[in-house]
Amino acid sequence: MKVKILPFLLVLLALMAFAPKPKLTATKLAPNLTVGVPATFVAMPDAGIAVKYPAPRKPLAVYTNPAGRVDFSVGTRPTTFESMDYGVLIKIYKSSIQRLYSKVEFLKEDIRTVNKRDFIFFEFVSTVTDSKRSGQLAPIKKYQMVQYAIDKQQVYIFTFDAPAEEQAQWQATAQAVMDGIVLK
Repeated sequence: MKVKILPFLLVLLALMAFAPKPKLTATKLAPNLTVGVPATFVAMPDAGIAVKYPAPRKPLAVYTNPAGRVDFSVGTRPTTFESMDYGVLIKIYKSSIQRLYSKVEFLKEDIRTVNKRDFIFFEFVSTVTDSKRSGQLAPIKKYQMVQYAIDKQQVYIFTFDAPAEEQAQWQATAQAVMDGIVLK
């Protein structure tokens, strides 16, 4: 049985290697930060950000697909940590992610280098369930890819999220976006 699966997996892997790369537009967000935004995404206006991302500290930028179901956001927060603390921070950030959602299925977690910069990286599917006794709302499941990087007492948070049922459609794009971050 395993012998029959191996050739199939090799063919599938070869086909994926030649799949077209998502088209990204280089976008400068700060003097030291350039990101690759999917060509079909548009910048979300401030009013849309205030509704979809209500928080005291507005994200640096949010880009969304034409349907408004898939977002790429960039935020910053002050920090006293340094990049040499990534080994400890990966545990802290993982715990924070787990507290945000009813259930989290981590697909990948790592400290990785992108464009000569180290990032804390998570890929996961999150679920939020209605915790009220009378609540009959269906769970909300999202596919997410998140990277954190520290630069000059700031932590940069890069988040790509899509509906979980669209994971296969958006996974390569999310990876390309995360690989396109240039933080000098």
